[in-house]
Amino acid sequence: MKKAFMFFIIAVLATLVVACGSNRSNEVSKGSEPTKESEEITIKHQLGETKVKKNPEKVVVFDYGTLDSLDKLGIEVAGLPKSHLPPYLAKFKDDKYANLGSLLEPDFEKINALHPDLIIISGRQSKLYDEFKKIAPTIYLGVDTKKYMKSFEENAKTLGKIFNKESEVEKELAKVKEDVKKLKEKASATGKNALIILANDGKVSAFGPSSRFGIIHDEFGFTPADKNIQASTHGKSISFEYIVEKNPDYLFVIDRGAVVGGQSSAKQVVENELVKNTKAYKNGHVVYLDPNYWYLSGGGLVSVSEMVKEVEASIK
Repeated sequence: MKKAFMFFIIAVLATLVVACGSNRSNEVSKGSEPTKESEEITIKHQLGETKVKKNPEKVVVFDYGTLDSLDKLGIEVAGLPKSHLPPYLAKFKDDKYANLGSLLEPDFEKINALHPDLIIISGRQSKLYDEFKKIAPTIYLGVDTKKYMKSFEENAKTLGKIFNKESEVEKELAKVKEDVKKLKEKASATGKNALIILANDGKVSAFGPSSRFGIIHDEFGFTPADKNIQASTHGKSISFEYIVEKNPDYLFVIDRGAVVGGQSSAKQVVENELVKNTKAYKNGHVVYLDPNYWYLSGGGLVSVSEMVKEVEASIK
């Protein structure tokens, strides 16, 4: 009996040891599983593919449209270029956000010192992509003007994936898409055409479909007054005689000088004796669009929404 009892005790102890070992093994296994914070995803973008950690803590942003979207989603950033910040993003002038140069001239020394987990750039910095990615994972989230809305949506969804904000992004996009649909129906129903011009210190250039501001034609429903304008970064240099010749129903004006330190003189320059002969002027359809949204921060959840509202409000 004594021997049998001893064997029983030994068997129980052995079972307990195995169970404890199994629990420890499970704990180690669980501990080795990646958390959402350490999980990596691969982001495909116009300049390549980049592995990015989900929910990066230190984010550097060189695109005001992306900054606008991040702010709308409640996501903090560590640093950005502060020159020419749109007024509606003025909170980022605060000293708690590192000032990292300008949109065209990044301060790589300061960026490096910040040790960011993610850098987001767009068109103005595309040629410097290789310099940025030496410092930290870098993704390009510029808007492709040839497919503006699709590109805008893809960029917003990319932010949703990185920061676990997919549902919030879907809600915001649904609102914008519905507003764009209503605007397109309203603009198309007028049967009116439009010409888009950029005013810059006394000079003017025109933009057509698939261009920087071509969303007015491609997505918002206005027929172009000139279908032969080739898409280019700086637009087609034009004269005021050209505007009179095209005689648009609507003339949309973006004043570059108002936001880059030049002279804000678009109204004085555009509304001259020649342009006063156009249908746009005579019918009160010379529309001055907010350059903060159109020139500085296009492609953001806020800016695109405001762009839609501006154009919708101009239809009378």
